Amino acid sequence: MLLATTEQQIQMRSLSAARERWLRPAVGFQHPRDVLKDPDLPLADKRAVLASWLSDASAVQDQPHRRWLLGTPEPVAAADVREALDALDRFAARGDAS
Repeated sequence: MLLATTEQQIQMRSLSAARERWLRPAVGFQHPRDVLKDPDLPLADKRAVLASWLSDASAVQDQPHRRWLLGTPEPVAAADVREALDALDRFAARGDAS
């Protein structure tokens, strides 16, 4: 998965920012809906980021309903991540490549 490492992204955000995004895919996303809006991520990569966000490895200790993915500023509700994944399923069913 190449995230934010295209020539355009490197020029816009610098090589160090692109490298950071590649190493920690959630960098720059505040909320799962931001993943859906990213025009540079293919559908499969959006799904991978959201699935990582929803995984138990991202669960907040003593708050299993919250997820905090490395690279994001704060935890979000797991329901918000599930909702974003459902939206991706709807995009895929319509044939929407964004």
